[in-house]
Amino acid sequence: MTLNNKEIRNHKENLRRKRLQEAKEDREMKIIGITGGVGCGKSKVLSWFQALPDTKVYEADQIAHLLQEPGACCYKEIVAEFGVRILKEDGKIDRKILGSIVFSDAIKLERLNQIVHPKVKQYVQKCIREEESAGTRLFVLEAALLLEDGYEEICDEIWYIYAREEIRRARLKASRGYSDEKITSMLQAQKSENEFREACDRTIDNSGLWKETCSQLKNALESVC
Repeated sequence: MTLNNKEIRNHKENLRRKRLQEAKEDREMKIIGITGGVGCGKSKVLSWFQALPDTKVYEADQIAHLLQEPGACCYKEIVAEFGVRILKEDGKIDRKILGSIVFSDAIKLERLNQIVHPKVKQYVQKCIREEESAGTRLFVLEAALLLEDGYEEICDEIWYIYAREEIRRARLKASRGYSDEKITSMLQAQKSENEFREACDRTIDNSGLWKETCSQLKNALESVC
């Protein structure tokens, strides 16, 4: 029987996913992905993980910033795409200027993501290999676009950090001084609660007392490790 091109692509994709699943099963180090909307308290959750022994925490945004430094793998391509107007006097990329360009133009934002996101994922995979060789027990990765960028192939589980909308709004006003209009715009641009819940393996409710969140995290981690 002769397979058509679509069937061949599907077959290759299935084989790739099978190899990834087998690699996860053979791996002693566990990988947990952390995601959620703005104001849900992901940073505090990461601080909880950072206090654990034999655990390493990585944030995709920090990696992206590192890869945009002069001489790093994303720098030249971003400057070539958006021009020298995005550079500071010291030659570094001015993220405020770059942000003002891409966040008002969906096509330009997609182009920036096409440059940065694959390289961030490659960097994460390199870090995973290094941490596993070093004997790290738990690898935690936080990214707002964890689901969109296909990290479920890498992570043993993805956890959704949830908080009620009124809690998120209060946090964003207190910590960042955002207006109601800005907060509404940010919330509308992100996945809905239902979308996160359906796509993630677990939901951690970070709406109440911190000790309650810690209890949820502890119970969830015990079931994984």
